[in-house]
Amino acid sequence: MDMLLEASSMAKRPCLCANDPGCRHSHGCINPEVSKSEQMEDLLEAFLDFSDSSSALSLHLSFEKLLDSRACDSDQSLLIDRALRLGSALLEAGKRSARKRASIHNSMTWALPPDLTIKVFSMLDTQSLCYAAATCSMFHKCAMDPLCYANIDLTTVVPKVNNAVVSTMIQRAGKVLKSLRLGIVPGPTLSPGSSQPLVYTIRNSVDAAGFSWNDKRSRQGKESSILTRSCLAALSGDTGAAGALLRRLHLYNIERMDNTALCAALSACPSLLDLEIVGLHVELRQTLMSVSTNCHLIERLFFESSKTGRDDSLKALTCVELVNNCPHLTSLALRGFKLHDYKVRILVKGFQKLKYVDFSSSYSITGTFLRNLGSSTGGSLLEVLILRDCMHLKEVEVAKFLSAIIAGDFRLLRLLDISNREGLASEGDWYYRCYNSSMIPIKQVLEERPDLCLLAEFPSEGSIIEIEQMIDILNSDASLSSHLSSHSSESSMFMSSSESSYNSDQGSGNEDGREAGYVIYEESSDEVDILAV
Repeated sequence: MDMLLEASSMAKRPCLCANDPGCRHSHGCINPEVSKSEQMEDLLEAFLDFSDSSSALSLHLSFEKLLDSRACDSDQSLLIDRALRLGSALLEAGKRSARKRASIHNSMTWALPPDLTIKVFSMLDTQSLCYAAATCSMFHKCAMDPLCYANIDLTTVVPKVNNAVVSTMIQRAGKVLKSLRLGIVPGPTLSPGSSQPLVYTIRNSVDAAGFSWNDKRSRQGKESSILTRSCLAALSGDTGAAGALLRRLHLYNIERMDNTALCAALSACPSLLDLEIVGLHVELRQTLMSVSTNCHLIERLFFESSKTGRDDSLKALTCVELVNNCPHLTSLALRGFKLHDYKVRILVKGFQKLKYVDFSSSYSITGTFLRNLGSSTGGSLLEVLILRDCMHLKEVEVAKFLSAIIAGDFRLLRLLDISNREGLASEGDWYYRCYNSSMIPIKQVLEERPDLCLLAEFPSEGSIIEIEQMIDILNSDASLSSHLSSHSSESSMFMSSSESSYNSDQGSGNEDGREAGYVIYEESSDEVDILAV
């Protein structure tokens, strides 16, 4: 012990056993002609000879004796500090050596070569990949390969990811990035044909466990785990290399995202094939214009409004430009927007390869766009058509469409959803909600087309929504919360706050301008922060 701690101050003197390695090791003698590294090795070897458990007591006694030999208290403290530093350095050296040996052992016993290991890691989800990287240095080295981050999925049930995490993952992927999914998804991933809303707001912020999302966010910290408008900035960084080959971009309920930031991100993704946007506070028209300008190869577009029935920004010219600039589109979903039939007709008839259409919860669609659709090139290829809960969808237009199916049109159609929890609108007055089995030939369709899955869920036959009930819903804040909790029932005669806001429109649903009675219930991030306190 004395020799190890005071090696630097020992007087160098000739040793009779300098030429005898065995004697030198046993006596701890130092040969001045030996290199400094060899001297350290000799001292360390001599010291480690006393590291077994049987000599722990003698080591302790020797150190106490060495301390007693120091008359000054400051010298004793200095000696203790040197001993602690030496012990810490030995501990770290031992850990590093153990990790190195373990890594060598893993590389020898691991059945797969590095290239196949990287291939396996590239198939893992992002969280599992991070767990694998923390296992050992060999796995960590493989997990840092850009191919492992080609498909990044950072979606969570509650906020856990911030901009720094997203930026790091995108930078690791670099030019090989193919898929990026971000944001808050309120539940398990839904099937493509599902019409369940994915919008996640303060009005449906209670998860399956029964805990409020706002409560969880307050515990985790509001700012540290929130994605902001700049979360996609890494896509356009480094001259846009990361976004150049991106094929799929899914964004869910990033409430601080705005039009400018989204359009900047889309401008960096010219190879985009699949775009899914849910619950973002961005305008439909500007988003479609950006897609039309930058994403000419897009094949799937899914856009769900954060505020059902309030976005009336889409113009006919925007629809025409989208059709002309994105001819490869096969799947189109615009859910919860205020869409007029002539604009919808431009889209459905214009896209020559369109197979999947979803306009669920869209306001103003009456169904007139369905007329003569089966005889046109744009509509004859449809395989899925979803018009669930379109408040102005007329019973007579649905009947005409089903008659066209019976007559032999839409032979490729496999799924049709015309369900409406409030019933279909009558021809003369859309306030009168009804379902007449004699007018809608559902049985004939099923008999004629047994391969067609027809979803037609309605309230009790002949049910009517009274205008007075709707006015009560609009004017009573207390009733809104109670109706929200029971809006999933198919036979319910009430509507959620978003639906009741656009039901206040007195027109048929195809007017371009808003009526004076159009009620808007605004919801801002400030309100969320207040509720989270």
